[in-house]
This record gives sequence, structure tokens and C-alpha cells, in this order.
Amino acid sequence: MDKNDAKMNIKRLLLLIALLASTFWFACAGETHTFGTDIAGDATPAVIKRILEADVKPLSEIKFEKGTYHFYSEKGLEEFVHISNHCDVMINTAFPLKDLKNLTIDGQGSIFIFHGIMIPFLVDNSKNITIKNLSIDWNEPFHSEGKIVAIDEENKTFDMSIEERYPYEIRNGQLIFIKPYYEHSIGQSILYDPVRKAIMFDTESYTNITTSTKAELSRNVEQVSYKYEYDHRAVEFKNLGRENKVMVKELKPGMVRVYGHSKKLPPVGMILTMKGSQGFNRVAPAFRVTHTYGFNAENVNVHHAGGMGIIAENSADLILDNFNVTPSQGRMVSTTADATHFVGCRGKIELKNCTFENQLDDASNIHGTYQIITDLLDKNQIGVRMGHDQQKGFQIGVAGDTLGLVRLSDSFHAYDYVTIKSIQYLNGRYQIITLNEELPQGVQYGDLIENVSAYPDLLVQNCKIQNNRARGLLISNPKNTVIENNYFSTEMEAILIPVESSHWYESGNATNVVIRNNTFQDCTHSGQHRGVIRFDTDDDNANIAFKNIEITNNIFNHWDSWILQICNVDGLKVEDNTFNYSGTFPQKYPDEAAIQIEHSKNVTFKKNKFNGAAKTILKTDDSLKKLKFK
Repeated sequence: MDKNDAKMNIKRLLLLIALLASTFWFACAGETHTFGTDIAGDATPAVIKRILEADVKPLSEIKFEKGTYHFYSEKGLEEFVHISNHCDVMINTAFPLKDLKNLTIDGQGSIFIFHGIMIPFLVDNSKNITIKNLSIDWNEPFHSEGKIVAIDEENKTFDMSIEERYPYEIRNGQLIFIKPYYEHSIGQSILYDPVRKAIMFDTESYTNITTSTKAELSRNVEQVSYKYEYDHRAVEFKNLGRENKVMVKELKPGMVRVYGHSKKLPPVGMILTMKGSQGFNRVAPAFRVTHTYGFNAENVNVHHAGGMGIIAENSADLILDNFNVTPSQGRMVSTTADATHFVGCRGKIELKNCTFENQLDDASNIHGTYQIITDLLDKNQIGVRMGHDQQKGFQIGVAGDTLGLVRLSDSFHAYDYVTIKSIQYLNGRYQIITLNEELPQGVQYGDLIENVSAYPDLLVQNCKIQNNRARGLLISNPKNTVIENNYFSTEMEAILIPVESSHWYESGNATNVVIRNNTFQDCTHSGQHRGVIRFDTDDDNANIAFKNIEITNNIFNHWDSWILQICNVDGLKVEDNTFNYSGTFPQKYPDEAAIQIEHSKNVTFKKNKFNGAAKTILKTDDSLKKLKFK
């Protein structure tokens, strides 16, 4: 064989190897499966069947011909789930995306309508999952709405008309709304202005509707004792010592009269939105993502969900681009809780080009969890308890993660660090953690742990956040955060950066936060006494919690006086901002200073313009008494 023949054979061999490798790669990558509108009546069985075959028939893409598809809980895959900041519930899902890699689901502009208590997309222990080009809605919402048509100040009653699309019953004087597979009481409620299609100005003076009061009769209850600490707001304890206060009577079909409300009577013409009792009203988020590395949602609309638009836990590298939470079908409400929520997530989180509006909680909440050390079991082993009822089942980390040991009375930062060797899950409330190192001296019962490995680099960019209950962004992130080029118009704070340890046990402080080039339009209009941007802690002490903060080149168009509420900060730059008075609503707190700072240091102001309503621009405590607004 001459050299030319040898070279030719080598080329043929290399070509054959490449062909075989390509064939193997395509075989491993899996097929593209396309669903047609012939399954649209109830797409659940066909979709589940194909997904569950993925272990033997690999999938790389699922496509839907453009159309409207219905999904019913009746034939969904059933699973019991502990969901952080939600109810613990038995749910069905149409998209059980478990133990999958490199999968794209492309709706190609389709609308997915869900029926009953479902989690449409349940994503767990997967990698590189993309959901795109689809809209999610529920045929019947998990909330209900009624229009205020009359009030009687003398008798302290109000009348409410209820459309036929919100079926109801009155049982023993209690108003109960009926849905397929679900029902709810008045419970948590808030007023919407139908003209603005936003939360009503000063709604805090009128709502929640005061549905319960202290029980009139209680015998020997003080003898009931609990060996261990318990959460007074947990569903099994929340009604202790309480009884129904509000009573409802029907005046005619679709018209009811409400008796016993203690706050101001809601104004005629406003829409009362009701979602049932806390602890029972978060049962069906649109996306639930856990232990997943690489999740992308592109061009996705969530018009409704019985909970959050997306709740992600213990996951990494999550990108939402043009992920929009916005109501449909003439409803005031989109999701009944947060638009987006991330717990114990790492890598990067990006929210880009999104609209979050009319949801009944924050646009986004990003945090870790504090867990309470209840037992020192060995030199390298601790027992920990979940602090909040809606954290049950949450596992704080994985082997190799670093835990910070925290005693908030001394510092908002960890006093020492250890790493996880293993976690033994005993029940939703209690777990045993074995460490790679011996516990440091001085660890005490009641100290907290947080997973310092499980925080992200966060980007919120080019988003519109408006017309919702509660905050815009609630962020507890000690890594890096950039919030830029966004529009905020929220009924509470536009941006809240806290240390929350007293009830929610949401861990994290804040370091390296950049807030720039945003517009804040008439925020905090619910009537609560707070700043538009607020840095705050649950523990009233002077310890530093937040470091290296920039608030630059923003526009604040504000109806009231108080705009910046800053505490416990080391390193704050406020520069090139414009503060305007909008005149949109009547002032509630005209005597407050526009900018209030306490327990802070290394604060600078430069090139700011103030055209606001406040009589006093800057108020500080003695730590910064020489600071000047510039």
C-alpha cells in the first residue's frame, strides 16, 4: 500500500468515525416530538405519556402546533409537594420534567389553559430546560372579584355585586366561592381601582376585610402546652382563639350585603378581590423548579396561577427573558402571589424584558433561608428546625456547601463557617446536618444557619413592574445585584432590601447593589408609611447589614414626601438622581423627610436634583449629622 492509499484509508476511517459519532450524538440527543391540535380538548394524557417515555425514547424538543390547548387535573401525574412559600399540597401536573437534560418545549405561540389544582410545569433534578413561546392561563381563577355598589355608614355595611363567572354559596353567613376542584372564602382581600386597573390608592385604610375577631368564649385553653416551639401562623394554629366576624346575606341573586367590617367601608365603584384564607390559598403555581441547573423561559406569558408565576428552589442559572405576568379575561388579578420567587438559588438569575403586573404579591423575591439550631447532637452534627411554616420540606443545601453561623443580636453577618457533609431528612420541619468540621466553640441553641453558597449574581433589567399588591423587588442577596432600566409603580415599596429573621426566616443581607437608570412612579400608594426604596432589618440595632450600595441616575416621580429609607448601611452613593413631586394622589405624610438615614456610615450625595414635596430633604441620626444633600 502506497502513502496515498494509506492517507485515503485514514480519511475514510476518520469520516466513518465522525459519522458514527454524529449518529450516536443525535441518538442521545433525542427526537423532536410535535403535538397537533387534535389533542387540544385535553392534552394532558398525550403530553404525560411522551414525557414519561423519555428515559427509553430520548427527547430534545417538544413542539405544539399553534392553538389553544386544555389541560385537566383529572389525568395529571399526581405528587405530594412541599413548596417554599406555598401550601403543602397534593397536586397533578401535565409536564413532569424530572431527570431530563437539554430539553426545549416550544409552544409556537400557543395558549395553555389549565383546569383545577395543577402545577403546569414541574421541573426537578434536570439540566438545561427551556420553555418558550406559550401562554399559561386557568379557565376558572383561584381568586374572585366583586364590585362595591353601596355603603351604609350608619349600619357599617357594604353591598357587593358578584358576576355569574364567580359562583358562590353562603354557608352559616360565610361567603364561599366555588371553583372546579377548589373553593375559597373572602380571606385575604384588597381593593382594585377599575379605572386605573391597579391597586386602589390608600387601600390599607379599607382592606383586608376584617373577617375574624377574638373568640368570645375560651375554657382552659391556657392548659394546652407545646414542648417545642411552634409557628402561630401555621394553618393548624392560625385560628386558635379566633372566630368569624364578618357575616354575609344575599339581597338578590348576584348581590350580597357584608356586615361586621371594622376598617373604613370600601368606596363605591371599587373592585374587591378575594383569594381565601392565608395558609390555604397558594396551591397551584405555574412553574415549580427544583434542583435544576440551567432553566430558561423565553416569550412566556402567565395570565393566572393559584400562587406564584414561578417558584424556584435550590437551582442555578435561571434566565427569564420576556417572561410576563399579566391578567386576562377582564380580571383585575394575574397571579394570586408573587410573579417570581427564588429560594436558595445560585449561579445567576436574570430577569430581562419582563412585565410583572396585577399580581397579589411581589414581582420578585430572592433570598435564602435561616434555619434554627435546636440540637447540638455531636461535635460535628446539629439538628435544625424550619422557622416558617411555608418552608417545610426545604433542604438548605447539598454536600460541600458552606453554612454561615449567625447570631443576629451580635451581627447580621456570620460569626463562623462550616461545610455540609450530609443531611438527614426526618420530616418537613426537622433535619439533621452532619458537617465536615467540628462545630466551633460558642455555638448556641437558637443560633441560625444560612447557606452562603446558595446566593446568585442577580440582574433585573428592562422590566415593567406595576399595579400589583406589595413590593416590586424584595432582595436579600449578599453577592452582586444590578437593577437597571426598569419602571416601577407599586402599592408598597418598589425595592425592599431587608434582613428578615422574625417571621419569614428569609436569609441574606445585601452587598454590591447597583440601582440605576430606573423610573419610580407613584410607589407606596397603598397608604403604608414606608420609603420607595427601603433598606431595613427586623432587629432594631446599629449593626451593619448592607454594604456597597449605589443609587444613581434614577427618576422618582412621587406623590408623597418619603422616598429613601436607609438603615444599617456601610457605603452608600446617591448620585445623579431626580426627585419630583407628581401630585397624583393627596399626600398622607407631608411632614416626613424625603430621605431618612440611620445606623449608617460612608454615605455620599452628589449631583442630585430635588423638586419633591417634602419640606425637609434629608434627615439623619447622630451618626451622620454633618451629611448634606447635594
